[in-house]
Parts: sequence; structure tokens; C-alpha cells
Amino acid sequence: MKNKYFVFFLLFFALGYGQKKSLQTKFISEKITLDGKLDEAIWQSVPIATDFVMFQPDNGKKVDENKRTEVRVLYDNEAIYIGALLYDNEPNKILKEISKRDDFGTADFFGVFVNGYNDGQQNFQFFVNAADGQADCLATDSNGEDYSWDAVWDSKTVLTDFGWIVEMKIPYAALRFSSETKQTWGVNFFREIRRDRAKYSWNFIDSKIGTFTQQNGIVEGIENIKTPTRLFFLPYASFYTYANADRKTYGELKGGLDIKYGINDAFTLDAMLIPDFGQTKYDDRILNLSPFEQQFNENRAFFTEGTDLFSKGNLFYSRRIGGPPSLHPKKEKNEELIDNPASVDLYNATKISGRTKGGLGIGFLNAITQKTYATIKNNDTQEIKRVLVEPLTNYNVLVFDQRFHKNSSMTLINTNVTRNGSFRDGNVSALVWDLNTVKNTYNLNGNFEYSLVNIIESKKDGINTTLNFAETSGKYRYNVGTNLVSKDFDSNDLGINFETNYYAFYGNTSYRILNPTKTFNTFNSHINVYTQFQKETGKVQADEINLNINSSTKKNHYIGFGMNYRPVETYNYYEPRSNGRFNIDPTRLGGWLSISTNYNNKFAFDINPSIAILNESKRMSYGFYLSPRYRFNDHLSLNYEFNFFRQNNNKGYVDSSDNNDALPAETILYANRNAINYTNSLNGKYSLNSKMNFDLSARYYWSYTENKNFLKLENNGRLSDYNGYTENKNQNLNTWNLDVSYNWWFAPGSQLTLLYRSNAAKYDNLINKDFGNNYTSLLNNKDLSHVLSISVKYFIDYNQVKNIL
Repeated sequence: MKNKYFVFFLLFFALGYGQKKSLQTKFISEKITLDGKLDEAIWQSVPIATDFVMFQPDNGKKVDENKRTEVRVLYDNEAIYIGALLYDNEPNKILKEISKRDDFGTADFFGVFVNGYNDGQQNFQFFVNAADGQADCLATDSNGEDYSWDAVWDSKTVLTDFGWIVEMKIPYAALRFSSETKQTWGVNFFREIRRDRAKYSWNFIDSKIGTFTQQNGIVEGIENIKTPTRLFFLPYASFYTYANADRKTYGELKGGLDIKYGINDAFTLDAMLIPDFGQTKYDDRILNLSPFEQQFNENRAFFTEGTDLFSKGNLFYSRRIGGPPSLHPKKEKNEELIDNPASVDLYNATKISGRTKGGLGIGFLNAITQKTYATIKNNDTQEIKRVLVEPLTNYNVLVFDQRFHKNSSMTLINTNVTRNGSFRDGNVSALVWDLNTVKNTYNLNGNFEYSLVNIIESKKDGINTTLNFAETSGKYRYNVGTNLVSKDFDSNDLGINFETNYYAFYGNTSYRILNPTKTFNTFNSHINVYTQFQKETGKVQADEINLNINSSTKKNHYIGFGMNYRPVETYNYYEPRSNGRFNIDPTRLGGWLSISTNYNNKFAFDINPSIAILNESKRMSYGFYLSPRYRFNDHLSLNYEFNFFRQNNNKGYVDSSDNNDALPAETILYANRNAINYTNSLNGKYSLNSKMNFDLSARYYWSYTENKNFLKLENNGRLSDYNGYTENKNQNLNTWNLDVSYNWWFAPGSQLTLLYRSNAAKYDNLINKDFGNNYTSLLNNKDLSHVLSISVKYFIDYNQVKNIL
């Protein structure tokens, strides 16, 4: 008898969790009013999606009846409609902080995941929170959730005495699906009850399986939809007022147009004419002591929205487009550089992306930048001349991504940069694969990349290839891999790559709990090993062992710590800035601790101390990060961040005979130095409602390096004392950025933004260790620049205009 009950239990589990849930929808001809009431009779005529199951923290646990969720789906020829009743036996405890778009805040939320191809590869995800705020993203298992993608859709939430209600309208223009007469979509519904930090889904998402997007349920019944023309215009106009000490206050009027056209139900054309990026977020500039450039985040919407296809293979670094000029102006000793533009202006940019019924994704991106000149003055004759630092340049990316078996893909990608005239051109092609077993238990992924660079009748080419194998399910997981990069591999015309000429081996093993214990809601630990060898000599360039532990307590406080160890001396071929030369880095032992208290509390904080000790006399580094935050009410919150980092007796490059004729030939100088960084940031917001927000973002950064003595790099990689060098190579950088903005989403897809920005930067070789003096001296009329701008963009649907006319 016991065996019969056991078999019955297994069958129940398999039927309840092993099969995809199915929901039937219905076509409607009547109009749905989005008021959060669900009082139209048609809502009662379709089946309900209910019986949600917990995703986190207690994976697989059924939801309590008094916190159940009931969802219905309707559709017409324009959009799908979602109505949800979210029950809560303590409605007065529902968290509902008001926040800006794509920021959930401290609030309950409900989400809809849609995969129009039902291929388990990508979800279009739409969320609303209990404060009536919206968020949306594209989600893939390989890239995670991308919230830079924004769609135009509508929603309304209403709080009730039994919980809250959600009503959503998602136009077909915001989705991708095939042109079949009868549609079957992969769909899941998601809910978080914030005060419990409990997340639930309609179709069970098994955390033992290393995939999220392949565990959707199914919505059936969508048939014979006659989708409207997907043609949208987004005209915008901006006015800027500039003020600084060097120039009188002046104004500038800008305008432009973005176009979005649905070539069919699967493919979309996006075009940006006369772009305006004046209101994008400022870059967090640092004092960069490394031999590599600083990498910045992309803040321009055109290059972040819907670019998941273009991220394949990590060959596309969009900041190259419209970034700094590729050439540095050459000047004689009697000449002075008056103006060297920090960025290159765009003429236009276009992208086409989509996916066929057979799972073939196609992406094409093209951008053209203008000629850019620097200005040089001859101090003897006072003559002014212009020097070309960036010619007319064309950038494009082409991607073919074939999905199969609902969990695997093969991708061919090409990036190409063509500069007009006798300037450098770059081309990179890659084959990328991501293969999973049927049950998503094992994964094999990797790439093979080939670069070809033309530099004035000379060429160089190289390869970069990676192979990785992993177990991706269960409590215990692991992965092993290898990477090879040839000396002349160069993807930096449209990508970003720092290290070349090496081969590496790496591995990782991890353990995690899938359900809460008496102590932890979540717990995972990782051990990582990475070893890198210089390809030509076989010398060890990197050797690291890392242990990381991350957990959350029953009260939803996060605690993590880790240790990292470099057990052998390594050969650094990058710091000397000279081909074939290297310095030897000592063994190293470091550690960190991180604590983050529950953000549900009005007051919360993050704290993160770290330390590292190197096997050299008095050489060490240590840092401290502290970030208190306070939520005054559902409208107002502030977050302060302080970050301090210090390196004692750090050794680094300062000069060489290649750059200084006074030094003997083949001389490379290092400095024994102390490097200190301070970062103070304040972020705040006041939300009138989910459509109107005031935002504050301020950052003061101060960093300096103080050289104690100079060292000569010997051919064996060791450093020896070098006397007689008297140049001041100390560095001191102060930067200030302040953004205060008002944003009003006055209609779906339409926004008014008022922004005040002030910024200043001061770099010199004189070190003043008085923190207050550094700060106040920066904020004066000489160094400060001010910008006041107003921008309006308006979303126009061709169909609405057509109907009006």
C-alpha cells in the first residue's frame, strides 16, 4: 500500500510540476477601459490562471490561499489584455513605494512574461508595482534581464480591501511572434510579495534547472489576428543653456526624429535621425593608473534598447560609436593644442532586428559619424590650423543567430569599421555556440573570433577562442574551460579587448541550497581557479584562487565574504607599455566582507571592507565602502555612498625612453607610490506619482598618487632603485558631477524632461591632502560648467493619426 501511495505522489508531482500549464484566451470586439476595475463582463468569460507556486525562497511551495493570484487574458487585433486579482489577507501591509520607470522600489509587483515563438529562448517581460509604476525588460538565460529595453504599453493598478488589481494592455508592437494563423505563446505570470521577499510564478520555475526562460506555461486561442501597421514616430526637441567662466551664457536649440517600423510581425527597423544625447547620464570618470582604457557604461537609449542580438560574442562596445577620436593630433614644439574634441558627432544610426518562424534571428546595425577636427595654434606666427582626428566613419554589425531545441543556439557575427581615406579599418568575425542537453543539465559554450585590421597598407590578424563545459543543474555545479588569444587579435575598433597573447585554463565549483534552512533563506558558495600563461614564453601571467560565499538570512539580510589568493609570482606583460617587457608581481592574499540589511526597512545600509597583503615590504591595499539609505515615505528616499580605497607601496609605470628623450635608451621607469581614492555620492528621488519624478544624482571623486621614489625595470622583470629622475609624476584628479532632473511621462512613450547639470574636473601634478580644500577649490566659477536643458519627445502611432485623418 505504501508503494502505491509513493507512486501516486510521484505521478502527482510529475503532473503538477513536470508539465506546462495551459491557459485559454478569447478574442474580443468590445473596448476594454484600463481603470483597474475589471468590471467588463467579458473578463468573466475566460478561464483563470491560478495555483501559483513559490520560486524563492522556498522553491516549489504552494501559495497560501489568502495570498492567491488569479489572472485572465483577452486579445483583439491591437493588443493582449491581462487582468489580475492579487489577494492579500493584510492589504494594509502591502508595500507601495512610488518610483520611476524600471525601478521596482520597495513595492509588491506583478509581471507577465511573453515568448511569442514559444521557443524557450527569450522573454519579453512587463511588470507593474502596487504604486502603479511600470518596468519592462528582455530576458535570456545567457544575458539575464536587460532593463535598458523600453516598450510602449499601458497599465493601471488599484488597491482594494482584498489586495490589489492589475489591468494591462500590451500592444503587439511591443512583442515578437510568427505570422501563423494560430498562435501558441509561451507565457508565465510572476508576483512578489515584498514584505515576505517571496516570489511566485504561475508555471513552476524549478531552481534545480539552470534555466528561467524555458519554464513558461502556454497561452492558446490566439487566432486570425490582423495586426495593425507598426509604424511609430518619436520627434523630439531640446533647448540647452550653457554657462561657464570661459564663455558667455548661450543657448542651443536641437531637434530630431526617431522612427520605428515593423517590417512584419517579427522584424523591426529603428532609425535615429539627428541624435541628441545631451541628457544622458554622466560618466563616472576615475584616475586610471592601468595600461588599459577606462570602460564606460552605455547610457544612450538607442544603443541599449533591444540590442540583445548584438551582444553575442561580446564584440560590440557601443561607446566606440560617437566616442573619442581614434587619432591624437600631432603638433610641433612651437605649437599649442587649443581644442581637441572629447567625442565624435553622429549623423545617424539604424538597426534592424527580429527572428523568423524557424528561430533564425537577424540583426543589422549601422551608424555614421562625422569628420572631426582638432584646433592647433602656432605660438610664433599665431596661425590657427585644423587637424583631422577622425574621418567620416561607418560602423556596422551583422548577426545571424539560429536557435534550436528550445535551449541552444549557434551565432555568426561580424563587426566592421570603415574610415574614409588612408585611416585604420577593422573587421572582426565570430562563430559563437551555446549548446544544452535536452534536460538542461549540461552546457557546452564557446566562440571562435577572427580579427583583421588594415593600417595604411599594412595588415595584422589574430584569433580569440574559448571553450567552456558546465553542469548547470542541481545543488552542486561546476564548469571548466580554456581560452586562447593570439598576439595580434584586435577587436577594439568596435569592441573592447585588453589582454592578448595568452592561453588560460579555469574552473569553478559551487554549492547552493534550493530551499530555506533554519538559518538561511538562500546560501551559495563558489570556488574559482584561473591560470593564464604568456603564449610565447609560457610564463604565468595570472594565477588566482577565489572563495566566495553569499547568503541571505531569515530576516532577509544579505551576508557575504570571500578570499582570494595568488600563490605564485606572475609576469605582467601589460604594465611596462612596451612589447616583450614584463615586471614580476608578488604573491598576494586578500579578503572581503559584505553586509546589506533588508531594504524593506525604512533605514538600511550596505558595508563592504576589503584588504589585500602582497609579499613585498609594506605593500598592501585596503578599502571601505559604506552606503546608508533612508526611505522617508513612499514618495521620498535618499541614498549616500562613501567609497575609500588605498594602495601602499604600489609599483607602477610612470615614464620611458620612448616618451622621454632625456632617459637612456630602452629605459622604463616605475614609481613606488601610494594611491588613494575617495568617492562620495548622493542619490535621491521624490516621486509625485508613478509618472512624475524628481531625481538627484551627485558625485564627488578625488584620487591622487604620491610617488615616493623611482625604480628602473630590469630585463629580468625585477625593479632596482633609479636616482637622478626629478620630473614630477604625481597625479591629482578631482571631479564633480551634479544632475537634478524632473521627468514627466505625460502619455505612453511621451516624456518631458527638465535637467540642471553642473560638472567640473581638475587634473594636475600638485597634491593637496586637505579634503575640504580640494572640494571647495573645485566648486568655483573657473572650473564649473552649468547646463540647463528642457527636452520633449512625443510618441506618435501612425494608426492613431490615420484614424484621426
